[in-house]
Amino acid sequence: MSLTNKIDFAVIIGVKNANPNGDPLNGNRPRQNYDGLGEISDVAIKRKIRNRLQDLGQAIFVQSNDRSDDGQNSLSGRYKQFISSLDKGVKGDEVLLSKKLCENWLDVRSFGQVFAFSSKESKGISIGVRGPVSVQSAFSIEPIDIESIQITKSVNGEETEDGRKASDTMGMKHRVDKGFYVTYGSINTQLASKTDFSNEDAVLIKKSLSTLFENDESSARPAGSMWVEQVIWWEHDSAAGQYSSAKVHGSLTVEPDGVYTIKELEGLKYEECIK
Repeated sequence: MSLTNKIDFAVIIGVKNANPNGDPLNGNRPRQNYDGLGEISDVAIKRKIRNRLQDLGQAIFVQSNDRSDDGQNSLSGRYKQFISSLDKGVKGDEVLLSKKLCENWLDVRSFGQVFAFSSKESKGISIGVRGPVSVQSAFSIEPIDIESIQITKSVNGEETEDGRKASDTMGMKHRVDKGFYVTYGSINTQLASKTDFSNEDAVLIKKSLSTLFENDESSARPAGSMWVEQVIWWEHDSAAGQYSSAKVHGSLTVEPDGVYTIKELEGLKYEECIK
């Protein structure tokens, strides 16, 4: 059964001495907008959600190559492998094929996906799936201070004629000393009915948001340097919802130190997921 009630959510993220989301077009410095606020792109957040869902044993279509669990290292390869197992009648029917794709992969029925891969099995059908789960980019509460440090490697990447250090041993690392970011999202029941996104799927999304940075350690984000301070989960009492997402998200106020307040909206219950 597909999702019955509209859901809105917010995630408060803490950062200490880490690079939340580097910008490859700016030397991998932490992303900032024109107001100096730190930013974590919606794509980066959905990548972490997919990783956590995969850790929870769910089938994921958009997998990182280093986390591939089906032997496929491309989206087209994963797509072709799946549809090759389907009955002939399903492969040529866009509606049935779309339904099977949503059934098989949780991220497809959550976020949607465009399947535009050439394949003899699917007879060249191009399918676009709109998912019910939307996630916004996260922004810091106040402008961030970025600290940059010079680093050196102890070994050359390539041999040099004189045996001295090569230029590639020098580099830079950038980090945010401290700060709190907030992202917002919602789950639409109308689109959920199209992909068969269920109440059980929503619970998995909530769980993945609460543990967003588990198994996400890296040189830029050492263990413990980023954490989920709180997940606020609003569940409406109807499919259309009692209030607009903008009004629900606007009821949350977060201070620069991570302390937050929630303005009560009549008849709308919420859950604070991090105890």
